[in-house]
Amino acid sequence: MTDRKHTTHDHKRAKAAGARAAREAAEAQTAEGAAEDTAAQAAEAAAKAIADELAVVTRERDEYLDHLRRLKAEWDNYRKRVQRDNEELRLRAAETVVESLLPVMDNMSRALDAGDKHEEGQLLAGLNLVADQLRGTLAGHGLEEIEVEPGTMFDPEYHEAIVAQASGEFDEGTVTQVLERGYLLHGKLLRPAKVIVAR
Repeated sequence: MTDRKHTTHDHKRAKAAGARAAREAAEAQTAEGAAEDTAAQAAEAAAKAIADELAVVTRERDEYLDHLRRLKAEWDNYRKRVQRDNEELRLRAAETVVESLLPVMDNMSRALDAGDKHEEGQLLAGLNLVADQLRGTLAGHGLEEIEVEPGTMFDPEYHEAIVAQASGEFDEGTVTQVLERGYLLHGKLLRPAKVIVAR
């Protein structure tokens, strides 16, 4: 009986130990499942944070690209407007000069008409008046004649030597003859005077 008692007792003990082991295994499995759930939740949270950050960066990129496109369009419009304005300004400037020369052309026509009916002296006087009017009109637009006469020292900044000739009358490096007058426009060289220089 004692053996039986011990066996029953051992059997109960073993059963209790098995139940305890099963309980511990269940608790371990529950803890392991909870750890897996926590890891899954952490991975999910990290993925969501990355997705949110990517969405923010993508939105900012799109805003910057849109801003850049608008700036480019504004720059293109500005460039075209400036180009158009410059062309209009150039045309208006030419229009002003041509309009101011019309009276000179009218007077030239009158002088030529008068040449058919009058003597040569009157024709020359009329042409001189027209030439003076033309010079005055061009001076009003900023044209200035470069002063150069035979005997003037050659200045390469304002004179263009077409020919260099030996001269007994003039010193070397002086202008002997002016072939074509030179001009400044608003103080800048428009055309150099074409001259013959003594050597």
